[in-house]
Amino acid sequence: MSDSATDNPPTATTAQAHPRFAEALTALDLSVEVRAFPEATRTAAEAAAAVGCDLAQIVKSLIFVADGEPVLVLMDGASRVDVARVRDELGAAKVSRADAALVRETTGYAIGGVPPFGHRTRTTVLADRRILDQDTVWAAAGTPHTVFPLAPRTLLTHAGARLVDVREQSS
Repeated sequence: MSDSATDNPPTATTAQAHPRFAEALTALDLSVEVRAFPEATRTAAEAAAAVGCDLAQIVKSLIFVADGEPVLVLMDGASRVDVARVRDELGAAKVSRADAALVRETTGYAIGGVPPFGHRTRTTVLADRRILDQDTVWAAAGTPHTVFPLAPRTLLTHAGARLVDVREQSS
């Protein structure tokens, strides 16, 4: 999938991806165009600006802790996670954001570069259904400077995600 309409000159090889993520792509027999940018793509806004796409087309891979266990939540870049909804969805007593050390320990990646799959530890994966509103979504490829495009259903399938409604509702 090429996004040649943007003015940003990316490099497009899986060699740009984090080695762990590149291994995951190989293991999944999945071919994606990993794009590297000189500017950071750590936040959804930075990634959308670099790619030249809508903020809602970015998929954030966020690690939470539910009753002491790490959980991955996939959320579109224009939305925020409602922690109470995650707690209800999991039937957990307590849910909170993971700290940077736990994110790295669980996924093998630093915050700002966590991809939706290819993690060190297998976790429960929840994906907000609004991700499916897009034809193509972009996610981190294991570093704060790399992203890749994929059809939302394909991404969620490879992530082993369960579709849920965990987006913060606007008032």
